Amino acid sequence: MTLKPIFAMLLALSPAAHAADLMSIYGIAKRQDPLFLAAQAQLQAAQEKVPQGRSLLLPSVALNANTTYNRFDTTLTSPGPAGLPLGGNGNYNSNGYTVSLSQPVFQMQNWIQFDEAHLQVAAAEAQFHASEQDLILRVAQAYFGVLLAQDNIELVHAQKAAISEELQQAKQNFEVGTATITDTNEAQARFDLISAQEISAVSDLEVKQRTLATLIGKTPDNLESVNPKFEPKPPQPDDVQKWVDAALKNNLDFVSHQILAKIAEKTVEQRRAGHYPTLAVVASYGNNSATGGPLINVGTNIKTSAIGLQLNMPIYQGGAISSQTREAAANLEKSKDDEENARRNAELNARQAFLGVASGMAQVKALEQALLSSKTSLDSTKLGQEVGVRTAVDVLNAQQQLYSAKRDLYKARYDYLLSELKLKAASGSLQESDLVEVNHALH
Repeated sequence: MTLKPIFAMLLALSPAAHAADLMSIYGIAKRQDPLFLAAQAQLQAAQEKVPQGRSLLLPSVALNANTTYNRFDTTLTSPGPAGLPLGGNGNYNSNGYTVSLSQPVFQMQNWIQFDEAHLQVAAAEAQFHASEQDLILRVAQAYFGVLLAQDNIELVHAQKAAISEELQQAKQNFEVGTATITDTNEAQARFDLISAQEISAVSDLEVKQRTLATLIGKTPDNLESVNPKFEPKPPQPDDVQKWVDAALKNNLDFVSHQILAKIAEKTVEQRRAGHYPTLAVVASYGNNSATGGPLINVGTNIKTSAIGLQLNMPIYQGGAISSQTREAAANLEKSKDDEENARRNAELNARQAFLGVASGMAQVKALEQALLSSKTSLDSTKLGQEVGVRTAVDVLNAQQQLYSAKRDLYKARYDYLLSELKLKAASGSLQESDLVEVNHALH
């Protein structure tokens, strides 16, 4: 055998050296996840609201220019002054330009819209931070989903091997007359069932891997698993009310709805300001020249300039402003109701996440003890089978209990780690550093 196949075999036998952990997957998702990239683009678009609002308060300057070729054919009906080139036909060029300036002096709608632009940016920033937290949760949930699916396959394979061994032993015992056909039939039924579960487990792993692939743009390689020696800890602070208070202050969904309610208030003011007059300074300068004319065929050059105040007083617009004001007022009521709903959900989510961490910690410890008890029970049942006081069915049941305890323990660990992140998200404090701490449980 050459060195190259040997090296390839060693790589295949040591997947942990190339296993990706939670932080590496998160780093890829930040660059590849379409939802997060869309949130970044949405924030960049929203940040342009401020310069757009500011532009309504600044002067606007416009330049208009023209050049025209003219052809004329003039017939005089009476004689003109002597010495002037009147009538006839010919052509000439006319050229001109005008520079105009308008500076708003009083336009209440523009000032309100400028204030509203700052609120829109603040709302977009809160929504973007919420999308950052959402990405952390989606990555962790998809990551642990793949790990749990892999664990299920390993458990199914181990359970299938154990059942296969019991099935062969039951067949041998039946052939020699030391066991009934019932043990063989029971073992065969368990073997057929676990075979079906194996197919389902493989399919579930494929789905979970594809789910993670939607975040990182590719099918994930080997993933770092949770260290079985990690110790769950209670939430800090270990006081649900403090987490609720933090959520009512910093929960990003609630903060976003608070800002949206303020924007709705500004919209009502802006619509109502449609009844107010506007005042602006206007100025212009123009220069128009021509090489001739249709009547007096002589060249001209005319310069004009003007400056003044322009007042616009809306009197009646068919009831549009009043209707728009009522519409904005109704939207304001909706925004307030949405804000209250977000406040209640923030409190509920904080309490649920706190209980998820607290109960998850207790569940992990209880299942660790249950796993030890199940191992002891299986050993005792096998020993009882050897001495004739236990049957093969008892062994199969003990094996089923052991693997169920393992599966429940794995799931409880993942749920606990995910609950920690959900608790931070509910309080509005979830950051990338929190994911780093969870990632430590993988090593």
